[in-house]
Amino acid sequence: MTYEEALEYINGANRFGKKLGLQNIRTLLGMMGDPQKELRFIHVAGTNGKGSTSSFIGSILSEAGYRTGIYTSPYLQRFGERIAISGPAADSRDDHGSVTGSLTAGRSGIYRQEISGEELAEITTLVRDCADKMAKSGENLPIMFEIVTAVAFEYYRRKKCDVVVLETGMGGRFDATNVIDVPDLAVITTISRDHTQKLGNTLAEIAFEKAGIIKPGGDVLVYDQDREVMQVFESACRERGARFHRAAFSGIELHEFGPDGQVFSYKGLKGLKIALVGKHQLRNAAVAAEAAMILGDKGWRISETDIRRGLEAARWPGRMEILSKDPLLIIDGAHNAEGAGVLRRTLDEYFPGRPLIFIVGIAADKDYRSMMETVLPGCKKVITVTIPSNRAIPADVLAEHAVGYCNDVIISDTIEGAIKTGMETAGPDDVICAFGSLYYIGEIRNMFDRNVNRHA
Repeated sequence: MTYEEALEYINGANRFGKKLGLQNIRTLLGMMGDPQKELRFIHVAGTNGKGSTSSFIGSILSEAGYRTGIYTSPYLQRFGERIAISGPAADSRDDHGSVTGSLTAGRSGIYRQEISGEELAEITTLVRDCADKMAKSGENLPIMFEIVTAVAFEYYRRKKCDVVVLETGMGGRFDATNVIDVPDLAVITTISRDHTQKLGNTLAEIAFEKAGIIKPGGDVLVYDQDREVMQVFESACRERGARFHRAAFSGIELHEFGPDGQVFSYKGLKGLKIALVGKHQLRNAAVAAEAAMILGDKGWRISETDIRRGLEAARWPGRMEILSKDPLLIIDGAHNAEGAGVLRRTLDEYFPGRPLIFIVGIAADKDYRSMMETVLPGCKKVITVTIPSNRAIPADVLAEHAVGYCNDVIISDTIEGAIKTGMETAGPDDVICAFGSLYYIGEIRNMFDRNVNRHA
């Protein structure tokens, strides 16, 4: 199997199974020798903020000297982003003494390594062979996320990771990642309405699904939020004998903020720096710092310096990311109503009074009406585009809804055309922001990486 064939196999698998449950992934991993049983985990669930929080936690653990697997989804530009490792630069070689995968040196001597094409092909072949045996014995074939999760577990086992920051795909209770035993720490970020067809219509129902990652006797850290949601997590911890921890956001004190980052204090940690912008990222960083302190209390070697350096070094592309400064172009992966609200508030805080031009592309399974209602009012211009997906909402449908909030609405045939129109028509004070889907945001990053229409 080649890299291309591996991706074709993964992408060709069903997105959703015939029935909920973990038996499929248990059977598959059992045939592979249960690689997950040789690993330690920080398990992260939630509706929004999972990726940023995982990035912060992974960066702190890497600074502390741990070879850290970081499993996230979806990816922006390369499939390998989903299955990565970071750790001290001195630890960046495999057991045979050669650097493997896509290697990026961090600012503080930390490397980031993505699964290579050869490794993905080799491990996916193993997974496919096991899946074929499952089919022959009458078992259900694994779905896409189960396949990718199995690949990740085997990769991290082979790389002898000290710990894996493991992000759920959707939900928690029946998510493939929940096949693991009790993690060293479970972290739950914000809960909002998304994937309602699968997870439920109320916040309490969605929180119940996320609470599925809470294991008996484990430690659970929760992002402080609506009382309705917190009660679900507190109840689950009581029932399962898990230790409940809450990130106290009252302990956050913001000192400086701007497009290049923020400086804040959390509890006894003064003058913390992060490159990610927005008040929500302060809270995500505080959750990561709290996670590090909990792990420290459990005997992990994590110093205050590790927390400081880890937070400052963390990057999470595609989230309030500036691609061009003249004119100002920002991309953001907001793809649900809560994320859209955070995006608009952040733009208003960082660029008060400046005209806003939005480039919008959204998938059909998202509540695009609520997203646009939250973001678009009072903007200068809207450019709609059909994202490259068979689940896309057509640009003309988005435009029909956008005219209720903006008089200047343009339909673009391509993402490249939408970016070009936005940048060529922007005034000196205008802020251009593309949002709506992580995959389409990744396409824009690809354009800039190829030096297409670069204005910076």
